[in-house]
Amino acid sequence: MSRLDAGADTVPEPAAATEPLIVASSVTRVLPGAVPVTLVHDIDLSIGRNEFVAITGASGSGKSSLLYLLGLLDLPTSGEVRIGGRATEHMDEAERAEVRLSTLGFVFQFHFLLPEFTAQQNVLLPMQALGRLPDEKMRERARFLLTSLGLGEHVGKRPDQLSGGQRQRVAVARALANDPPVILADEPTGSLDSTASAQVFQILRDLVDTRRKTVVAVTHDIDLARRMDRRVVLEDGAIVSDDGRM
Repeated sequence: MSRLDAGADTVPEPAAATEPLIVASSVTRVLPGAVPVTLVHDIDLSIGRNEFVAITGASGSGKSSLLYLLGLLDLPTSGEVRIGGRATEHMDEAERAEVRLSTLGFVFQFHFLLPEFTAQQNVLLPMQALGRLPDEKMRERARFLLTSLGLGEHVGKRPDQLSGGQRQRVAVARALANDPPVILADEPTGSLDSTASAQVFQILRDLVDTRRKTVVAVTHDIDLARRMDRRVVLEDGAIVSDDGRM
């Protein structure tokens, strides 16, 4: 049993466990203006349980735009994104926020930790927003997650007291705070040196292999993408290749 697996929440699999976790159907996102800009066009994509998916493509191909749509951080101009079998098209922002908090964890290229908060306090934020655990349980879980990621001695440190790799591991712990089935990562190793990059990649790999999470990561690093289990390639906002289409 890995450190990430120890103490994991024991949540029974839902009846529809074989159904995709995320389904994008004919999703298009257009930025309005004098000259409208199409970010993604007519995307059909299904992502299932326990997948390790790379979204790749050239700069400006729509990778991050697609990830933000899959994570309900942006809304499609047309088409629909379903999360865990739930239609999201007519949800209000409060409903979308609840889905994000309970089902999706986010890791970005820049950690976006609150600088005035300690590592533990940053990890507490998603749990406090969801409000499903008592305070002591939330603190215990935050400490457990940080310790499982090799940060047990740093729970009381602020981001400016941590290295870049350590800050990104805090961001991973924060993404795992509510034990979501899906982790969405936007260039999670893009700002790290080779050593820290390898460490963060291995953490994501372990989440898939030992915690049976689904990890979807945008990356421009072809070598990194080749080490993932499925590669979705975008060009001009459209999928041109998917070596694991469901």
